[in-house]
Amino acid sequence: MEVIIRPDAETATALAARLIAERVRAKPYTVLGLATGRTMERVYDHLVALHRETALSFRNCGSFNLDEYIGLAAEDPQSYRHYMREKLFSRVDIDPARTHVPDGMATDLSAEALRYEALIREAGGIDLQLLGIGESGHIGFNEPLSALMSRTRDKALTLTTRQQNAAMFGGDVDAVPTRALTMGVGTILDAREVILVATGAAKAAILARAVEGPVTAMISASALQLHPRCKVIVDEAAAAALTQGEYYRWVFANEPEWAPYRD
Repeated sequence: MEVIIRPDAETATALAARLIAERVRAKPYTVLGLATGRTMERVYDHLVALHRETALSFRNCGSFNLDEYIGLAAEDPQSYRHYMREKLFSRVDIDPARTHVPDGMATDLSAEALRYEALIREAGGIDLQLLGIGESGHIGFNEPLSALMSRTRDKALTLTTRQQNAAMFGGDVDAVPTRALTMGVGTILDAREVILVATGAAKAAILARAVEGPVTAMISASALQLHPRCKVIVDEAAAAALTQGEYYRWVFANEPEWAPYRD
């Protein structure tokens, strides 16, 4: 795991987008694992700008989203399929047929989970998985006590998660669905590369536990410590509780691989 601390949310999300763009340029058929949330909106804005200003193309890429609320149709304005259309898919040249989001309206959730896992395998696996971190330490909707080898399945959402997401439902926590289909922790760890982006002071305490604490099913993001190619990109506010912050800053300032990004 590498931890990269940038001055603010804008530079953190811009760096994440730049790394994603480089992977797509190097491998036009990249399979992306995508996430939602307010931090991701800035990542996607940067990718759209790179698409428009530097001819970054997604036309041969495939994508798999982490999760979807159970009970929301793809056309529902609060669904993650709708979010992805609005924030990214409709703004770049990706083929909609190559984009995948779990079906929150599936009548057989177990079958839908198996179908989603099979689609990922058929695509050759996920090359680069983009992640945020929830305030309960979850990645995807892998709430506390999610098995570290779990696969795509339906999960009950904690009150903390629903409160965190209530802003997207007019501030009404009771309007937030109580369950979701999500990639499992094991599914996420199968990705060849992972980039987690976290910004803001609200993420500082849980980020420190995920990055520097023990690997535990209580904090699913802590499993990323086991991944051989995981980058955690944060702003100063999210980095506030890290005990090794000076070391992470030294690595970014001195390691040759990061020289092109120190502008």
